[in-house]
Amino acid sequence: MGIGYSTYMGPSEGYVATITEPTRQGGIVSIYYLGTLIGCLLGGVAGDRIGRLRSMMLGSLWVLIGAALQCSAQNLTWMLCARVVNGIGTGILNAIVPVWSAEVATHTSRGAFIASEFTSNIFGVVVAYWLEFGLGFIGDGNTQVRWRFPIAFQILPVIAFMFFLPKMPESPRWLMKMGRNEEARAILGRLRSEDGDPEDSKATAEYEDILAVVALEKKNSKRNSYISMFFGLHDDGDLHIARRVQLSIWLQIVQEWVGIAAITVYAPTIFAEAGYSARKSQWMSGLNDITYMFSTLMAVVTIDRWGRRIGLYWGAIGQGISLILAGAFARLLKDNPDKAAQYGAAAAFFIFSYTFIFGATWLTIPWVYPTETFPLEVRAKGNAFGVVGWSIGNGWLTLMNPVMFSRIGENTLHIFGAINFLAIPMIYALYPETANRTLEEMDLLFASKSPWVWDSEAHFQKLKAEKLELSHVGGSGRNTTPDVRDEKEKM
Repeated sequence: MGIGYSTYMGPSEGYVATITEPTRQGGIVSIYYLGTLIGCLLGGVAGDRIGRLRSMMLGSLWVLIGAALQCSAQNLTWMLCARVVNGIGTGILNAIVPVWSAEVATHTSRGAFIASEFTSNIFGVVVAYWLEFGLGFIGDGNTQVRWRFPIAFQILPVIAFMFFLPKMPESPRWLMKMGRNEEARAILGRLRSEDGDPEDSKATAEYEDILAVVALEKKNSKRNSYISMFFGLHDDGDLHIARRVQLSIWLQIVQEWVGIAAITVYAPTIFAEAGYSARKSQWMSGLNDITYMFSTLMAVVTIDRWGRRIGLYWGAIGQGISLILAGAFARLLKDNPDKAAQYGAAAAFFIFSYTFIFGATWLTIPWVYPTETFPLEVRAKGNAFGVVGWSIGNGWLTLMNPVMFSRIGENTLHIFGAINFLAIPMIYALYPETANRTLEEMDLLFASKSPWVWDSEAHFQKLKAEKLELSHVGGSGRNTTPDVRDEKEKM
């Protein structure tokens, strides 16, 4: 692809690549995220119109076509186009899969349910990485099989995913939005009761909650376009959709700016700078991915117990410290080559430390948050905005990272470390807690005119108290979700 050359370094190292065009390398990587940006917007529309499962099938087809085009690419132009196509499919899946997960899970296990998907997700990363590493020993790593086969390999799990899709339940919330209430009630019975009884008390209570919210949100259908959501047009009452859009976009952008784009994609470069040989740097990167996978299990356990905000706080602190120390030891390594063993090991340790903390916190929470905060009527489109932020953050940084490491070296890690600490006041002031709250309660949580968390929480408690009082006065005993505008008028 014209980004460098390979040099034979003997039987122990094989062919080692030297990148001479870091900007072109970054462009090949980052153009994929142009595809995910396009795909997530398509997925948001499809998810709300044709359903969650059909949208997943559509995204899978795009991935298959993109993978086939990538693994057969003959020149740079072909590869760039193929990566955009592949990215479109991934964008569709990224927009819909978390939404489906949030809608079928209970409110007390929603975060853990989605976090568990990331364990599988990173397991896929581990398999892909070690597959590529192993192929580096074929022909000393100077064969096209080394890169064509790993790209083609993704076709197998995608086909398996497509095979199981028809056996999965459609989102009951989407079914009720489309007026298919009996189907939704049957699925809720299967999901919420041990014997699959649609008349189960938990299933019935949730069914009635969703029914009330669907009726409310259909009154505001004009706000359903991306433009209306982004600018807050036709946002009658106190739903503040535009605020939720901005929170979702920026949380995902910041997720990339806290350093993970640098660590996962360019870890071999970092380990090489820490004094390790090319081959050893590669297998250390593979071990780092395994650490990454196991760290997601901690997220499964803590994300609902501790909440979203606590996870983001301690994650940012731990990540910031790890990146700054990793950069400091990398600098000491350059200045003191006689102590390469000590300083190199210390730099590698803090890279591993960063990866573990990120996997336990910032990997999952920015993906969970957009699936929770939007009304049912626009939930798929709302999560698509989160994927837009993820695509912008990833595309921006994968284009910049090669240049940053080339120009300022280990100081790149110091920049990302500082951004972690800057993220803490942003989370504290703007992102209310969503853990252990039902999806139907989110309209109340964002009903306050003030964007500050303390005002939103106080307003939420006030509306909840009035809701409880109304349910007692009505005597129905039903957990309905009243129109937020009506609640404001009563206040």
